[in-house]
Amino acid sequence: MCSSEERNSYRLGTTQGWPSRMYFIGKKEDFIQTKRMDVTLDGRDILIIYHQRTFYLGDIEEINNKLCIVCPKHKYKITLAEGEGLYKATNPAEKVPIPQWYSKGMKQRVHKVTEVDEDIFVTLSNCPGWVESDYYQTEKGRAELRKAQESEDGEEDVNADEDV
Repeated sequence: MCSSEERNSYRLGTTQGWPSRMYFIGKKEDFIQTKRMDVTLDGRDILIIYHQRTFYLGDIEEINNKLCIVCPKHKYKITLAEGEGLYKATNPAEKVPIPQWYSKGMKQRVHKVTEVDEDIFVTLSNCPGWVESDYYQTEKGRAELRKAQESEDGEEDVNADEDV
């Protein structure tokens, strides 16, 4: 995992030995109209969202004073700034357990979105090491996602027949 300082230097493309490449994604006006775009860069699937005059990667919610993306299927909450997984829980040892937000650590790579003269670019994260979300960028992970989607589609078809 990268420290905050390492993540910032990778994000800025300043770390020696880790060349950064900015990928042209589209014109700012296109994003303002569509609000979101899916792209594949170097085999990595990326979702870019335009929210409140800022570009992000994923659906945005504010959780515990942090902007987060939220997985529409699993409801996982990931901070935009660090890729940190958040979850809400209570401490059963407390006399009056009060739900609080806790960190699962870095779970998702954070990529940089840059605007230059109305053009939008993405620089992929160069944070070394394995991040949990990397699994879904492998062939095995993508096959698992396809299988889960096909299973969901089949369930929807069966349920549609029952409603007739």
